[in-house]
Amino acid sequence: MERDNDRARTFTRRAFIVGALQAGFLGLLSGRLAWLQIAQGQRYRVLAENNRINLRMLLPSRGLIVDRNDVAMAVNTQNFRVMVVPEQTQNLETAISRVQKLIPVSQRDIQRVLKQAEKAPAFMPLEIRDSLEWQEVAKIEVNLPDLPGVSIDEGEIRHYPYGGSAVHLVGYVGAVSKADMTADPVMSLPDLKIGKTGLEKTYDLKLRGTAGSAEVEVNVLGREVRELNRAPGRPGSRVRLSIDADLQRYVHERLGKEQSASAVVMDALTGAVYALASWPGFDPNSFTHGIPADMWEELLANPGLPLNNKAVAGQYPPGSTFKMVTAMAALEAGVITRDTGFFCPGHYDLGKERFHCWKKGGHGRVDVTKALTESCDVFFYNIARDLGVDRLADCARKLGFGEKLNIELSEERPGLMPNRAWKKAQMGDTWHPGESIIASIGQGYILATPLQLAVMTARLVNGGKKVSPWLTYDIDGVPVRAPQDDNISLGFRQKNMDIILEGMRRVVNMPGGTAYGSRMPEEQFQMGGKTGTAQVKRISRQDRIEGVQNQDLPWKYRHHALFVGYAPVSSPRYVCSVVVEHGVGGALTAAPMAKDILMLVQQRDPASKQPVPAVLPEGSSDKAAEGREPETKAPETGAKLKKP
Repeated sequence: MERDNDRARTFTRRAFIVGALQAGFLGLLSGRLAWLQIAQGQRYRVLAENNRINLRMLLPSRGLIVDRNDVAMAVNTQNFRVMVVPEQTQNLETAISRVQKLIPVSQRDIQRVLKQAEKAPAFMPLEIRDSLEWQEVAKIEVNLPDLPGVSIDEGEIRHYPYGGSAVHLVGYVGAVSKADMTADPVMSLPDLKIGKTGLEKTYDLKLRGTAGSAEVEVNVLGREVRELNRAPGRPGSRVRLSIDADLQRYVHERLGKEQSASAVVMDALTGAVYALASWPGFDPNSFTHGIPADMWEELLANPGLPLNNKAVAGQYPPGSTFKMVTAMAALEAGVITRDTGFFCPGHYDLGKERFHCWKKGGHGRVDVTKALTESCDVFFYNIARDLGVDRLADCARKLGFGEKLNIELSEERPGLMPNRAWKKAQMGDTWHPGESIIASIGQGYILATPLQLAVMTARLVNGGKKVSPWLTYDIDGVPVRAPQDDNISLGFRQKNMDIILEGMRRVVNMPGGTAYGSRMPEEQFQMGGKTGTAQVKRISRQDRIEGVQNQDLPWKYRHHALFVGYAPVSSPRYVCSVVVEHGVGGALTAAPMAKDILMLVQQRDPASKQPVPAVLPEGSSDKAAEGREPETKAPETGAKLKKP
């Protein structure tokens, strides 16, 4: 009996201790729960909500680039892509192989997908191929039951209707590289394409628009469960140019008759650029999709340098097209007058050096207008020493040489207009009289771009006004061109400009003029201008004795051919510059091109025409132009298809 009582007391003590421990643990747990739910409840509520909801950025539609008549030069087209989610397939390679049996898929694309799959989460959709034709989309859709994990996605892709004819002007877009990365979170989006060259690069931020956002519910692994909310972004701006797209295409095709050439057509009064072309070109649509390595290497190896925008970045000796500058500088300085004449025996001697005229027998006695008409070198040799390089350089800079003209292209280069100070700073040497001799005919250190040659011509024929070139007419309908200094006079005397214009008129329209063979029979379309031939390789005395002609030399050693012109002669409005690399002679190759170009631009007469309603290629879109905010959708698996 006593033993039973002891057991009962022992059990009671044990129960009390266990109960006390349980109560203590329960009290601690209750206190912790109270702390988490009451004291820290708001903090953890926010954390839980953030873990449950992710914010995803949505790419807006990229803005369009259109010409002066609203003809689209860069648009967005419907883009169907075939996607695959690795975790939804039994074997990723097998799934891709099944797709390959239905539509063409390159080994390069297959390797890219497999490489991406190693780094990306298994639930992330990967692009197998884009730009599917409707027939290819149909094949995939019909066979989807046998293609687990595979789906069709709809998005947009940049397209350039004018292809290579406008690539150096409009530029192209491409994927974001490490060098392009900024703090902007949009730059990390895999589908983002940014402007790489041309106007696509200049106006990239405006064309890119503002990203939208979508709130999506995700599970603990980060897999999307559903979309909760969507805020569409703002589409990119619409950029309208001064360019005449059809004229641009014609100029590019006309340049294509040569191996390498460039041309600029602009308004002498306003500075509006109507065409700016460089040949050879390349298809910018190749870069939109990702250019293959072999095609890239081919572009790099092309001696015509298709990747270079030679119209603004090509720097050439201006040759005899520079003689108007020398003549104007000498007239303004009083070194010569209209009646000043020199005898040209075919050469000019300076000390022991002999400088030759292009015409072996000489031109006889010439004045300034005849010197321009027949391009007599000796006339300009005679005035070079008295004029001096500094006064020549000052006049050249007034006319647009030696500095950037700030056109809306980052590829623009400044050329070179030397003077005494430049040579001292760059070479530590003094300027020599012989260097002034060769500078007077646009050789030596002088370099100019085709754009600068066009601007020089415009400033000479528009009454001596400081006109500057521009490409952008408006952005979203708002003019972007600030008031210019076009009406500011360069200070040239009118009588001297009349002398220059008379010489340029005779170059084309008078017998003996170097471009007489390119004259226009229609009086109302007649042009004036100046030929130029810039030496690339000096022919040796032995070559001359053996009768080696410039056109018989290897292509890269032949002279550059140049021509600057304006039309109509009666009332100058349009100017044109043409440079044919290694084209042998300005009268032979460059002048005929300029004739055709100036004839067409006068017939089209873009300066007199008002913009017309938008003309978009079939299948392209311009949601911003529809006067409504577009619904900007991020690429999603299983998007509803629209037949193009």
